[in-house]
Amino acid sequence: MGKDLLILSVRRVVDCEIALCEIANRKCGSTQLKNFFVAVSWLGDGKAWYGLMIALPLLYGRSGLATSSAMVKVAVVNLLIYKIVKTLAGRERPCVVSEHIALGAAPLDQYSFPSGHTMHAVAFSLIVMSDHPEWACVLLPFSFSIALSRIVLGLHYPTDVIAGGLIGGCVAAAFV
Repeated sequence: MGKDLLILSVRRVVDCEIALCEIANRKCGSTQLKNFFVAVSWLGDGKAWYGLMIALPLLYGRSGLATSSAMVKVAVVNLLIYKIVKTLAGRERPCVVSEHIALGAAPLDQYSFPSGHTMHAVAFSLIVMSDHPEWACVLLPFSFSIALSRIVLGLHYPTDVIAGGLIGGCVAAAFV
């Protein structure tokens, strides 16, 4: 009985997530909005973070170099966790599960759980903001937009994004 209840509960959560993904994907279907989320997701592939890692030492000298160094260390830890969890979870992406979700950008790999984009966005933002809090007004909305883009583009479920944010936050906390 307990196992059946657990399976039913998980199924309900998955059904709700798929419905949320379908709504987000459909509601953000205008060309301009979709292009915005594609651009944000593309920047979140690493381009914005690499640029920031280069810019920080130029802007802040040794302090910026230390921040960039911490970002590199966090990236390595995040990548290891990401690869292990993705392989173990093997969760199909929403755009594969539902025919009502249009793929908005090419996925970087096969599985959805957790969101690596969100994991890195949260971790890097926390590292940078811990040393240079003035970046919060840029990094918080950017990271939120990255997380939202992953759902809107049909690449991730809300729990993928939440898990990615939690993992990224925990990894960053270990370095701060």
